[in-house]
Amino acid sequence: MSTYDVRVHGILKNQLTKGYSYVVRWKVAGDPFRKTFATRALAESFRSKLVVSQREGVAFDQASGLPEPMARALNTRSWYEHAVAYVDMKWPRASAKHRKGIAETLATVTPALLATDRGAPSDKALRAALYGWVFNKARRDAGDPPAHLAAAVRWLKANTVDLTALADPALVRKALDTLALRMDGAPASPSTIARKRAVFSGALKYAVELRLLDAHPMSLVSWTAPKMADEVDRGAVVNPDQARALLAEVGRSVPELEAFFGCMYYAALRPEEVLHLREDEYERPAQRGGWGVLHLTGSTVAVGRGWGDEDNTTEDRGLKHRARSASRDVPVAPPLVRLLDHHLKEYPPGSNGKLFVTRRGPGGRYVPTAGQPIPNNTYGKAWRDARTKVLTPAQQRSPLGKRPYDLRHAAVSLWLNAGVPATQVAEWAGHSVHVLMRVYAKCIYGQEESARLRIEAALAIETTSGEPRSNAA
Repeated sequence: MSTYDVRVHGILKNQLTKGYSYVVRWKVAGDPFRKTFATRALAESFRSKLVVSQREGVAFDQASGLPEPMARALNTRSWYEHAVAYVDMKWPRASAKHRKGIAETLATVTPALLATDRGAPSDKALRAALYGWVFNKARRDAGDPPAHLAAAVRWLKANTVDLTALADPALVRKALDTLALRMDGAPASPSTIARKRAVFSGALKYAVELRLLDAHPMSLVSWTAPKMADEVDRGAVVNPDQARALLAEVGRSVPELEAFFGCMYYAALRPEEVLHLREDEYERPAQRGGWGVLHLTGSTVAVGRGWGDEDNTTEDRGLKHRARSASRDVPVAPPLVRLLDHHLKEYPPGSNGKLFVTRRGPGGRYVPTAGQPIPNNTYGKAWRDARTKVLTPAQQRSPLGKRPYDLRHAAVSLWLNAGVPATQVAEWAGHSVHVLMRVYAKCIYGQEESARLRIEAALAIETTSGEPRSNAA
């Protein structure tokens, strides 16, 4: 709490056994404060600071009785201490993936906020200590850092700048420039920079919230992040023939993954949504050859061990940008119905009901599992192998279908080009209409002629001898 109700009294001189002491007395919101000095000069200097702050309209902190700038300086903490406090504040309510992202950002920016480099461990050792222990609350709570990290942790505790130093715009700019680079010194992607900048900004905002800083330091810096290229590269979108050929090749080489990739192409699912898919979320067609429905309820994300509340390398989450309990219905076209039905016949769900789980056993046989999701590198390799066998060398060098995620882009592009209303496509794909049209604008093609015909009809334009003529006067 702060107040402007301040009264500063005269200096009180006290007789001591040997000499005198001098006491500065003042009241803040009616509460008395006093501070004793050995000399009158020191007492008068301190009193003058109180008087000047009072005259200039500076708020006083009611807890310490000091002007707010002096109170902040008295209670300042190092960047290291504040960053750890920020991690601990965010940890209980953050997902495992978000915890990992916070740690990655703070581990990236902290080396730019060192008070000195004297006696500093190597960059690799500093990052290992920051990412592997300092910014992981669960590991810190478990006890002292491992022996190979202990020296780096001790050095970091003593050698980061005070938080108040971040009032210097030059230091903030240095930190932001650091976030804009990868570890190898190359520029980071715009999406990575935006994500890390948001985390760093949140840590600084927390300092303002705690009244450890007067204002958000980024407001003093004119720093522009690279613009993000949101649009899907049209050259990455496979056509239906290419998609079918790629799926067929997966079916020959890794048959348990054909339906996995089929869900991305025919239903525009994200990989993490396919990994979360359970048998009871697949509604089969009412009649043979018809359409089914997927009732999506969440996603399964790979996060690595040590970031979640349980000792797993994956985390079950809600659908992207939706409440934890939200669901989304997506139609299942007949080709995907056939893939899913065949998959269920050949590869029964895991014990948790999920359709796509690790199940390859000795000798290539398929064995029941506890329902562990298929690792990213497993389905990534299967896709790369299929791409090598199906695409020409020139196509392999291009972005065409380079990632499994590009199958989702191909699905959404196909729906839009087939004339499905954008509102419906956005609902099925789990996007807002605004994001959908911004991301897929370059993938909508081949509709110019039909659009012109609709406009002609709306304007009542007639054609004679192949030449357009308006009925309007």
